[in-house]
This record gives sequence, C-alpha cells and structure tokens, in this order.
Amino acid sequence: MAVAAQRAMTSREWALLGLLSLLWGGSFFLIGVAVKELPPLTLVTLRVGLAAALLWASAPFLGVALPRSAKAVATVAVLGFGNCALPFALIAWGQTHLPSGLASILNAATPLFSVLAAHVLTAEEKLSGLKVFGTVAGLAGVAWLIGPDLLTGADANVWAEFAVLAAALAYALSAIFARRVRALGLRPIDVAAGQVTAATLYLAPLALFIDRPWTLPAPSAATIAAVLTIAAFSTALAYVVYFRILAGAGATNVLLVTLLVPATSVILGAFFLHERLAGRPLLGFALIALGLAFIDGRLPRALARKFDNPTAGSRDSRLPLGPKSR
Repeated sequence: MAVAAQRAMTSREWALLGLLSLLWGGSFFLIGVAVKELPPLTLVTLRVGLAAALLWASAPFLGVALPRSAKAVATVAVLGFGNCALPFALIAWGQTHLPSGLASILNAATPLFSVLAAHVLTAEEKLSGLKVFGTVAGLAGVAWLIGPDLLTGADANVWAEFAVLAAALAYALSAIFARRVRALGLRPIDVAAGQVTAATLYLAPLALFIDRPWTLPAPSAATIAAVLTIAAFSTALAYVVYFRILAGAGATNVLLVTLLVPATSVILGAFFLHERLAGRPLLGFALIALGLAFIDGRLPRALARKFDNPTAGSRDSRLPLGPKSR
C-alpha cells in the first residue's frame, strides 16, 4: 500500500472521513459503557481479538492476504503496537476517570502532534507560518483542558488526561510511520487485519496475567453488545476505512478525523450516558479546532482570497446571461 502525500481530498474521501468519524466517535461512547464492567486491558483485548477474528473469518470474501516479506511483517507489527494496542489501552484506562466526550476532545490533539513530529522526522513537511500558528493555538487548547486539574491537584484526572494525550501521540507517530512505507504489497484490508492481529498478540498475555478475566463477573447484555459493536464497526471496519483514506489522501488529512470525532462522542455521551461538558472543555476544543483549521490551511487561504478580492462574487453576479444560461 503506497501512502500518498498530503493533498486536497475528494468528495468520496470526505465521505469516508465522515464515516470514520462516526465509527471512532461511537467507540468513545461504547468504551464508556463497557469500561464500567470490564477492566481496560480485558476490554481492549476483546476489541482487537474479535476484530481480528472477524477480518480473518471474512478473508475468503474480502481477499485478506498475509504479509509477503519480512519488511511487511515488521511494519504491521509496529503498527499493531503503536496504532492499536498502546493507544487503545491508554484511552480505555483514561476513560475510567474521564467522560467519553472529554477523552475524544483530548484525542483531537493527534494532528497537532503529527505536524510537530513530521517537522522533526521528515524532510518534506516543515512547519510553515500557518502551521506554527495552528500548532500554538491547538496546544493552548490542550493546556487549557489540563491546566485546571494540575492546579487543583486532581491526580486521577491529570494522569487520565495525559494517558489520552499519549495515545494521541502514538496515533500521530504511527501515521507518519505508515505514510513513509512504500511498495509493501499490502492493501488497506491487509494492514487492518495484520495490525489488530499483532495487537491481540501483545495484549492477550497482559490481560490474562493482570486482569485474570475468568474471575470477573459475567458482563451484562449492554456491555456484550458494546464490545461486539466496538470490535466489528469501530475497529475492523474503521481501520479498513482509515487505511484507505491514508493511501489516497495522506496522513495529515486522515488525522483530521479527530476534529470530527468529538462531536459524535459528545452527543452520544450526553444522550445515553448523561455526561455534561462544561464551558472549559468546549473552549479547549474550540482552540484545538482553530489550530487544526490553520494546520490544514484551506480555510485561511479561502478567507485570504475572499478579503483580497471581496467584490469578485458581486461582479460575477452582474455579468449578462448568455443564451444557454437563459
């Protein structure tokens, strides 16, 4: 799967990005349901294990193929840890102390980390003026979200917030790593299946040793339904969509999904989990959203063109209509 450099996305890719935001936004809500009864490690092991089983069971229909080279196997193994096992575990643990909406807002820092990491780790994507402003605004939003908990000594919340931010950093580094891989002969479905399989191999021994899941009470029907939905839709299907967008539009574009995810998560959390976010998280998210808009660059460039030529639209409207227009 050759990964594209950043470019403007097509309407089809924007539609896929909207689908991905729904799938991942729903995952924060579903984790909020399941983590009330299941320990985080057990939950994420079930999430990736069931997703892997589903993808491999569908291999005859989806055409899933095993990696064909040592480099491809190593790449999938790295992505399984950095893009799946580690961030899933950190977010699930974080949500034992945080509302699902706040966790999704903190996760929206992923593109900010991606821009900073790309500046350090790549030769072709250096910080521009717009990106510097966007990164500063976004990091100010993150600081605004976490700062009060640091000042008030809310230890559990602070560590949970840092866990979700660490997950965002893992996602960002993984996206850069995946973008730099060329000509491995892997399709989006192959990478999705491979990384959740690798994640299962990482997480299962830890869950068995630490959580001893056979000693846990039987989960409720709601928790079972949440786990199955996370595995099938928010993991298996979501990663197929993710890698398809990544292959076409590049890492920075696909990470814009983290700007859309909080809206889905906040709405679901408010309706079903009775979560309420105060003004502080929403203002922090507004700063992060402003930062991402400037990092993406299309909105400020469009505004600049509008202010440079404010009468263009009115002049166009006064042009005489040709015969075919009438």
